[in-house]
Amino acid sequence: MDLLLLLISSILLLICVLVGVAFLTLLERKVLGYIQIRKGPNKVGLMGIPQPFSDAIKLFTKEGTYPLMSNFNSYYFSPIFNLFLSLMLWMCMPFFSILFNFSLGILFFLCCSSLSVYTMMIAGWSSNSNYSLLGGLRSVAQTISYEVSLSLILLSFLFLIMSLNIYDFEKFQNNLWFMFLFMPLSMIWVVSCLAETNRTPFDFAEGESELVSGFNVEYSSGGFALLFLAEYSSILFMSMLCSILFLGADIYSWFFFVKLGYMSFLWIWIRGTLPRFRYDKLMYLAWKGFLPVSLNYLFFFSGLKMYIFALLI
Repeated sequence: MDLLLLLISSILLLICVLVGVAFLTLLERKVLGYIQIRKGPNKVGLMGIPQPFSDAIKLFTKEGTYPLMSNFNSYYFSPIFNLFLSLMLWMCMPFFSILFNFSLGILFFLCCSSLSVYTMMIAGWSSNSNYSLLGGLRSVAQTISYEVSLSLILLSFLFLIMSLNIYDFEKFQNNLWFMFLFMPLSMIWVVSCLAETNRTPFDFAEGESELVSGFNVEYSSGGFALLFLAEYSSILFMSMLCSILFLGADIYSWFFFVKLGYMSFLWIWIRGTLPRFRYDKLMYLAWKGFLPVSLNYLFFFSGLKMYIFALLI
């Protein structure tokens, strides 16, 4: 019965994530509309609330086109695997009912997030278009670069809490949020998450002025919708992870979901206000900015832990 309960709760979680993704797109369009002093979607239903569902119906009922010279199998299955991987990430979310609250949650997150690079690479390559290949190469280079600083920041935390279980972050943040305790690292984490999810100001994979739409340029109808869903699911997951790591992981409280909503809003707010970065500056920031800082903090925290152990012994 436990396995059945796990299956039902994970299916419920995934359905709720997909509904959340639908309304995140509506929130984004509304917020961007008000930032640009115009109305967002407001025609479909009451105040445009059913708009995401009409978009989904439109996308999935369109005729699917594919480039004649593409590698069809890879082209067809890469969006499906991309969405599958971004939904698999949610399995490590600690939950009120146990769900999969396993002790290696952080390791699971790192494995799944690094696998999504392959789906982007295959989506860009299999279309057999120069624009999509360039967009794929850019997004892969960007994702790999920022995964290094993400992993090092996580390692700093793991030295301090000495556990790979995401749930353990709650125990250490009862009195003080990690956002204040690790101020520079928390800011670096948020910027790296923006780069990891290919969002403004790091949306080089879809630089409209030169690459049209990046690695998904040849996708239409269902394939485009799946890639879109995967991107927004990753944004929601990163917002949830930021709330757990830095904003006091009180996952048994409704306030946790308020913080998650605020972090998602921050992603949209940044998109509405910041211009696109320059590509060489992005790489410079990753390798010469974030990498040395996160490495130094890692050495500092490991030394601090050894010093505390020596004192206790």
